[in-house]
Amino acid sequence: MAARETGPDVRHHDVEVNGVRLHVAEQGEGPLVVLLHGFPECWYSWRHQFAPLARAGYRVVAPDQRGYARSEQPADVAAYTLPHLAGDVIGLIHALGEERAVVIGHDWGAPVAWTTAMLRPDVVRGVAGLSVPPMLPAGMAPPSVTRQVYGEGFYQVRFQEPGVADAAFGRDLASSFRRVLHSGSGDNPRTRTPRPWVVPEGATLLDTVPEPERLPGWLTEDDIRVFAEEYAHHGSAAFTGGLNWYRNIEANQGLLAAFRGRTIDMPALYVGGSRDMVQGLRGIDKVLASLDRVAPRLHRSVVLDGCGHWTQQERPDEVNTHLLDFLEHVG
Repeated sequence: MAARETGPDVRHHDVEVNGVRLHVAEQGEGPLVVLLHGFPECWYSWRHQFAPLARAGYRVVAPDQRGYARSEQPADVAAYTLPHLAGDVIGLIHALGEERAVVIGHDWGAPVAWTTAMLRPDVVRGVAGLSVPPMLPAGMAPPSVTRQVYGEGFYQVRFQEPGVADAAFGRDLASSFRRVLHSGSGDNPRTRTPRPWVVPEGATLLDTVPEPERLPGWLTEDDIRVFAEEYAHHGSAAFTGGLNWYRNIEANQGLLAAFRGRTIDMPALYVGGSRDMVQGLRGIDKVLASLDRVAPRLHRSVVLDGCGHWTQQERPDEVNTHLLDFLEHVG
């Protein structure tokens, strides 16, 4: 089982949060650190962080977020808004018997982390985002904007149609993970000039990202097997929960409109990669240049040269060094 992949000290259990059963993996004792994965990932994305953070004296908890892997997958598409997801983080912290925590997110987990910190500074005592910087209040630009910038083929726009991407991703789980993880990696020659995924008419995202001839050095066939096994819990709907997050990006704008102008008011850290597709988004340079205004207590903003989108998997040693430095700073 996947638990063995990260060593015997990683404990797996379920927690009921806001009426949704979440699977969590945890290791260590001490101040709580919550690790939030992105798409298409799960707790296993943090396999390289458990032991180093636990050895440093932290209680490290990585949930499968709602809709993903071993966690429950609500049927209602509207159950995947950012307020729901931030509510899960707060509920999880309290269900674990803690009052406060440091929250760290990657990819989609980063907007959840930033939003949770914005909404609940009484609970989040430090926040870090990998790959995706804070774009408050709603995490990212909505499809009504991105389709004007990138066209109808922008992957987030394509993901809006229920069932289509779900079926494509679900056809062969192992192949989907190999394709997507390699495609977004800094090892893919195409990421030397980072750009977001744009899908031609009549195709799916997977049609544009072929099977790699070989996996990058940071990713093994055993890793692919674990991801596929974790996702197999939901059968043909393996990716639907995660895709439903994308189907609420537009709704998030209205739900969080009252918080426009709020900032991140606790210690913060940003870590990205120079070959990450996020670095190719239009206007991202202005977002990164304004980090210290959005997060006035920004500890550090780091861009890892040559790193792609899967930050903590591609560069675990460097990421762990920055996370431990940040956690010590938070105290």
